[in-house]
Amino acid sequence: MSVDVILNLQVNPENREELLSFFTSLLPDARAYKGCQSMVVTSDEDDVHNIVILQKWDQRSDQESYMAWRAERGDADKIVNLLSSPPTLQYLTTIPI
Repeated sequence: MSVDVILNLQVNPENREELLSFFTSLLPDARAYKGCQSMVVTSDEDDVHNIVILQKWDQRSDQESYMAWRAERGDADKIVNLLSSPPTLQYLTTIPI
């Protein structure tokens, strides 16, 4: 069963455009990564500095492998340095009702 993932980022106002530009360069590899079904970058309509990445993966381990790969490359540190608070991550499983 696939897993939905929400990555919630609060970016420093002066870093928003830099973060979005960086994501533009990262997304092709992210979307091609093993197990990635989709990855969409959104913004809170009431707070444009709250960037939310909506992801769907074949399984949680695929997303965790992707995050580890980004950390090894130094990409995760670059993102964190643009934020005003630590990112949050949620893994969601569909309840078949």
